Amino acid sequence: MFTRLAIEVDERLAQERRSDYDVTNTVKVSSVQSVCAAVRHLFESQFPAASFDSVWMAFLDFERLFTGNDPDFHAVDTSYHDIQHTLDVTLALARLIVGHERSVDERDRLGLDRAKFAVVTALFHDAGYLRHRERDRDAVNGAVFTTTHVARSGAYLEQYLPSIGLGSFVDVVSRVAHFTGYEMPIDEIELEDPRDTTAGHLIGTADLLVQMADRCYLEKCRDRLYPEFVLGEVAVNTEATGSHALYQSGRDLLQKTIDFYHSSAQARLETTFDRAYRFMEAVFEKNQNPYLSFVKKNMVFLEKVKIDGDWTILRRRPPCVMPDPNGEARLMTLAMQKLRTISDTERENSRRLKALDPSQFETTRR
Repeated sequence: MFTRLAIEVDERLAQERRSDYDVTNTVKVSSVQSVCAAVRHLFESQFPAASFDSVWMAFLDFERLFTGNDPDFHAVDTSYHDIQHTLDVTLALARLIVGHERSVDERDRLGLDRAKFAVVTALFHDAGYLRHRERDRDAVNGAVFTTTHVARSGAYLEQYLPSIGLGSFVDVVSRVAHFTGYEMPIDEIELEDPRDTTAGHLIGTADLLVQMADRCYLEKCRDRLYPEFVLGEVAVNTEATGSHALYQSGRDLLQKTIDFYHSSAQARLETTFDRAYRFMEAVFEKNQNPYLSFVKKNMVFLEKVKIDGDWTILRRRPPCVMPDPNGEARLMTLAMQKLRTISDTERENSRRLKALDPSQFETTRR
């Protein structure tokens, strides 16, 4: 029998929550085994007679792939999109699935196979960040695939699903995966079965909620997402016409995060994903949604930091869950090197333009 989770999101919980635990502070989301056990418990509560073997195998394969034990791929080396992020998303998705199945008419439910498919898609939704040992030999870090990683993840899942008995979803998995990214406008994703669209809404909601509800979300944006954006040429656009900085620094990215929340994240959660977050209320006691509570807490705190101008209070140092203990430092070094290269190129281009037409650079005094 399914029992709702008792959780009171108050200041005490917010202070006691550990940086590598979920919003309830009960599941260690840096541990594959802990999240697998929690997801299994959720599945068994909803599908008591079903086999969990295919999902269990997917967790094993996820760990093997992301830790670099797959002969074809390097380990994950993106510090924001690390192992903890994926496990946190997968746990949140499992809760949303259970809440959904308990809240809608039988004809609208995902059912066992589609629920398994959704969880496996969540587990590998960021596999596109992993570098193939042969095809991606020129890539210095998985972050260079920032703007293409969703399509790469979809391609990986198309090959992977048949190996665990979910081959019937090969034709839709790439499109469903695009609900987690920005490579394809979501209103252009066409799916014949509305339950596949629902699965996409649930996965996209889990991905967005988990990031913004993370206890260290603000520090992770500044210190980890920004370097990934630099290498992925999202922070700085380096078209032939010259570079254009979309984010001047990690702090600048943070300063623009509130605008992102109001203009993009909220629109996705409320409209694009059809308020799928509401299904959390069927999982937690008193119809609570601790994910939303932590998202709002982070946004309120960030607004206060912006107003006060004291950025030094963002000093949490969350664990970075990837095999290389120096991976975060390596990523930062690569990002700084890229920024220096861009700066040197700009100076050289400026010198050449000045040599061609010095008059453009003369200062007119009045």
